[in-house]
Amino acid sequence: MKLRKVTAASAVVLALAVTATACGSDNKKDSDSSGGNKKITIGIKFDQPGIGQKTPQGYAGFDVDVATYVAGKLGYKPDQIQWRETKSADRENALSRGDVDFIAASYSITPERQQKVDFAGPYLLAHQDVLIRTDDTAIKSPSDLNSKKLCSVTGSTSAQNVHDKLAPKAQLQEYPTYSACLTGLQNKAIDALTTDDSILAGYASQAAFKGKFKLGGFKMTNENYGIGVKKGSDLKAKINTALEAMVSDGSWKTAVDKNFGPAHYKNEPAPKIGNIVS
Repeated sequence: MKLRKVTAASAVVLALAVTATACGSDNKKDSDSSGGNKKITIGIKFDQPGIGQKTPQGYAGFDVDVATYVAGKLGYKPDQIQWRETKSADRENALSRGDVDFIAASYSITPERQQKVDFAGPYLLAHQDVLIRTDDTAIKSPSDLNSKKLCSVTGSTSAQNVHDKLAPKAQLQEYPTYSACLTGLQNKAIDALTTDDSILAGYASQAAFKGKFKLGGFKMTNENYGIGVKKGSDLKAKINTALEAMVSDGSWKTAVDKNFGPAHYKNEPAPKIGNIVS
């Protein structure tokens, strides 16, 4: 009889402990569902003003604004975003390894890349262009780049594309960074800088260069910027829905004007989801 009493008492204690544990679990679940511990990791560029840049104040640029908006629609507040630098050569690997949840980093959609990752978007149609000095009236078309000093960064194919297809007499100059090209352009050591017009507009919009440079407006290629996700990820559809909302509520246009406006960037209208311009 004594043994049965002890067993009964133990059962009561055990039941109370289980109940308390269950209540604790419910409270933790509620905390998580309110976003307290959720995080999302997003890959961006850290060194492209106007696109994606790490600054002493935080992170800024059009891609940052787009990614922040998308994350918000996915249920994440700005302080729940972990930004990770994803250089061009490592973007596919970062997605396949699971280092990031998605990438917004001037990431052009190409057939080769689509074999390795999935893309939401596009969310911006950019073009290869040139940046020249504001007072330059000699360069009015790509053919005017013949005999001119044309700069791009080491390892880029942009200048070579112009040389091969549009201005065979252009004098190619390779600099280590776009900033170095800009300094050369400002000092008249070079005549033009070439890469995507969105990137050029971002650099030209910096306070230090405001009013000193202008875009040629040549639209030499089409660059469809997409948001990269891991192959087969269900995030693609969710991000596409978020991008459509960003356009419809005016946030997309606000982000374009904020990041590219000072360079008088004549952007294309917001592209339709899935419409890849070749």
